[in-house]
Amino acid sequence: MAFTLYALIQTAILFTNAIAVLHEERFLSKIGWGAEQGIGGFGDEPGIKAQLLNLIRSVRTVMRVPLIAVNSVGIVLLLLFG
Repeated sequence: MAFTLYALIQTAILFTNAIAVLHEERFLSKIGWGAEQGIGGFGDEPGIKAQLLNLIRSVRTVMRVPLIAVNSVGIVLLLLFG
């Protein structure tokens, strides 16, 4: 696969899909990243783990519907242009 703009866009879509399908109870809680993990107290700086959990939750919430459209367009383009 050549290093093209389409390959970069496809990689970003696949990476976003991978984040969007992570299930908190089935996968993340088994590795210790579940919802019951404390984020910290008021005024404390959130750690990297808390920031990554917040990013995963945000991607799942915000990108659920747009990913359906983006995936559909990507599939159609792949079918048309190979």
